[in-house]
Amino acid sequence: MKQILILAALAAAPLSAQPISTTASQEPSWKKAEAEIAARRSIPGGTARAKNVIIFIGDGMGISTIAAGRIYEAQKRAKEAGGSYPGFEGGEENLLSFEKLPNRALVKTYNTNAQVPDSAGTAAAITTGTKTRIGVLGIRPGQGPDTCKTPDQFPKTLGEIAHERGLGLGIVTTTRITHATPAAVYSHSPSRDWEGADRNYSAEDRKSGCIDIATQLVRFKGGADVVLGGGLAKFRPTGAGGSRDDGRDLIAEWQQAWPTGKFVDAAAPFRALDAKSPDKVFGLFNADHLDFNVDADRAKEPSLAELATFAVRKLQAGSKRSGKGYVLLVEGGRIDHGHHISNAYRALDELAEFSHAIDEVLKTIDLKDTLVLVTADHSHVFTMAGYPPRGNPILGFNRPIEGGEGGSRTDANGAVVDQLGRPMTTLGYMNGPLEVKSGGKTLNSTYPPTDPNFLQPKAFLTGSETHGGEDVGLFAGGPGSPLASGTIEQNSIFHIIASALGWR
Repeated sequence: MKQILILAALAAAPLSAQPISTTASQEPSWKKAEAEIAARRSIPGGTARAKNVIIFIGDGMGISTIAAGRIYEAQKRAKEAGGSYPGFEGGEENLLSFEKLPNRALVKTYNTNAQVPDSAGTAAAITTGTKTRIGVLGIRPGQGPDTCKTPDQFPKTLGEIAHERGLGLGIVTTTRITHATPAAVYSHSPSRDWEGADRNYSAEDRKSGCIDIATQLVRFKGGADVVLGGGLAKFRPTGAGGSRDDGRDLIAEWQQAWPTGKFVDAAAPFRALDAKSPDKVFGLFNADHLDFNVDADRAKEPSLAELATFAVRKLQAGSKRSGKGYVLLVEGGRIDHGHHISNAYRALDELAEFSHAIDEVLKTIDLKDTLVLVTADHSHVFTMAGYPPRGNPILGFNRPIEGGEGGSRTDANGAVVDQLGRPMTTLGYMNGPLEVKSGGKTLNSTYPPTDPNFLQPKAFLTGSETHGGEDVGLFAGGPGSPLASGTIEQNSIFHIIASALGWR
């Protein structure tokens, strides 16, 4: 009986720490973040261990995007319900699914050489534990193309460490699977643009010996259990509808490496897959990024919620077989793309879909053993302005309200106008393009502001709207989630994961 009690106690005790061996630990930003999270471990629940980790990244999902997005999501839901639903008060009272998680922090997003960051340097901070330069993936700030000759000097990525520890691995995105955020899980590249052997990776640059990102995914040691997204052209040669100029068919190479693996490129075969099968799954559903939700044909492309919940079910099945946990990254990547064209409709609609996907995943997991982190890589120069009344359409023009500052001159339609007589929308951008061609459509400001193709007003005209440099949110639930508190460095997110998984 005494032996049984001792064995039971040992089984219930946390696993002993297994420190990470990575060159990233030499960086000052690693040491700072490690200390930042170590200081929080005294918070109640700060030393709890998780079996699994799911990190959701809303690309470009800054605080203003969340604020506008919760209103958009509620107003869209009310419209679909005939004008209202129980508890609807205009939309401002709404919470997105991840806002209901119990712990939160603010995250500083700067890169080592940039006040306002890009998606590569920020994603690399999250997946390697050290901050780095703008535009690079899985390399330390002082490393360049020459380091490709000594790849053991690269910092290990979250995906590589997960493989070393025997954990399952999944990557899901609405962008190309070789795009900055998903690529940060598995790749090392001095340029985020070296996604494939195409015009974005010049012959001169290839002399460095660096392997393009698509090839790195196919050669990833141990192979990810489930990879779902877009970007098929980066894996196919030009003669087979792809963009590769080296003649290689990486899908064929992946299939050769994993003979029982299942590759799918359309919704129907994807929906026929058995999530409980031990076979690896590789799904690419568009030559480029997946379509914006508002433009998507769901008979051809699965939704983010479908992709994410399938990945969770597959990783859960693998966990039951192995007895070990898993790491999953899910990216709502096209929030960012809507913002870059100053199209608030598509940006907020993508956020609503991202929130829905998180909600569906939360229904399938247990926060007793799974750490869930929801964050953004960076913000955008996106604002909510004026003094619109409660319940005003978030995508509409401002309407006057008694007591609002700045005057209330209106046009014939009742919209508040500026000093030049121009009607003012609630949502706008600091900069961005005047007009955009997308999917056979021309997007500009001639449409009504609630139209999907309306481009918001902006102060400065640029070819593409830019990122913003302010802090972003981190929302967390599950074991170790109390570590998400206060204001932290972005690479500290990696150290929260490492602490929860016992990599300390």
